[in-house]
Amino acid sequence: MNLRSAVKKAKKGSKDALLQLIMEEKENYYRLAYVYVGNEHDAMDAMEDMIVTVYEKIEQLNDPDAFYSWSKTILVNRCKTMLRKQNRLVLKEEWADEGESSNPLEHSDREMEIKEMLLQLNEHQAEAIRLKYILDLDYSTAAMVMGVSVGTAKSRVFQGLKKLRETFGGTADE
Repeated sequence: MNLRSAVKKAKKGSKDALLQLIMEEKENYYRLAYVYVGNEHDAMDAMEDMIVTVYEKIEQLNDPDAFYSWSKTILVNRCKTMLRKQNRLVLKEEWADEGESSNPLEHSDREMEIKEMLLQLNEHQAEAIRLKYILDLDYSTAAMVMGVSVGTAKSRVFQGLKKLRETFGGTADE
């Protein structure tokens, strides 16, 4: 089933079609939520809330091709709401695939270094860099998730990388 037909069926009330759409991106949804909230339980809660919201509001989606960026925006907004309610900011990210390093201390050290580096940036720049480089989203999707134009998303990434280079050294090439 292609994206357009699945979204069309979901808009007509098919829970199976909606479930199929969600299941195709479940790992990406989880990673995105985990980057924001920092723990498995809250990430799963945010995903559950996102699924309910998508089900309730899918008729508002005008472009079926935008389903995934639209649903990811809902997920990010849910995560941000959860963090505001908890009155905390979590900067925990999964920076490497599990198989990349067999040494958990090495993984933790790298996470701490990256978290420390991102603390040098403003909130918008850090978010843009996480979405672009940690979650590997394209600029268009990252912009939609942040609720800004593509140009603004690119600018935030560029300015953030520039500040990181100035602070920690590095070349002008990305």
